[in-house]
Amino acid sequence: MKAHELGKLDTARLVDHFREVSARHGRLLNARKTQAANRAYDAAAEARSELTTRGPAVLPLLRNLLTASEPGTRYWAATALLLKSAPDEAERALEDLAAPPMSQVGLSAALTLREWKSGKYPPS
Repeated sequence: MKAHELGKLDTARLVDHFREVSARHGRLLNARKTQAANRAYDAAAEARSELTTRGPAVLPLLRNLLTASEPGTRYWAATALLLKSAPDEAERALEDLAAPPMSQVGLSAALTLREWKSGKYPPS
């Protein structure tokens, strides 16, 4: 789905799309399928960006994703919540992902936490 099409989705469908692409990104990242993971990253980042423009009504929907079964979805929801003023919950989710045994998503979570704590997050 193209970035300009995301704005046409209602919030529920956008959250579903975000869940799908973030889960795909996490699975591909953990499988070390770099090129496909990079494409999925772009899709997840675009969906996160659109979600962050939807206002406070999206916060409970993102919080629900912090307990998703897919690590990639939990990671992306946490990064969105860091951007949307729910840092405590997001930080806990990232810490859980970063705990051993380490995965590629866990490594991303650890690096995001480091950047968050140093004041360098959000990314540009």
